[in-house]
Amino acid sequence: MWIRVAALEEIPVGSAKVFTVEGRRIALTRVGDQVFAFGDVCTHDDGPLAEGKLEGYVIQCPRHGARFDIRTGRVLRLPAVVPIPVYEVRVDAEGVWVNPEPMRGR
Repeated sequence: MWIRVAALEEIPVGSAKVFTVEGRRIALTRVGDQVFAFGDVCTHDDGPLAEGKLEGYVIQCPRHGARFDIRTGRVLRLPAVVPIPVYEVRVDAEGVWVNPEPMRGR
């Protein structure tokens, strides 16, 4: 199932914007001409991950500095040890679409 979330122009470059999709807080951002979607929750302490610093494909939690790869969800720096959920994104003439089920096995 795909859900239209926003127009491409609404998705920021260099920071993240949070949308509620099927009851989940999902952050979207653009890196170059690609759009990425990830859960707005640090798996270390449930903090608001989208408020963190984004550098390229890496987001850093503003609370304790855990870092994650927004493409895969992989933990890049402690104190987090559990990956964040990431979501499939499609962009077309109608806007940005997100599959609200987290991707598995990444």
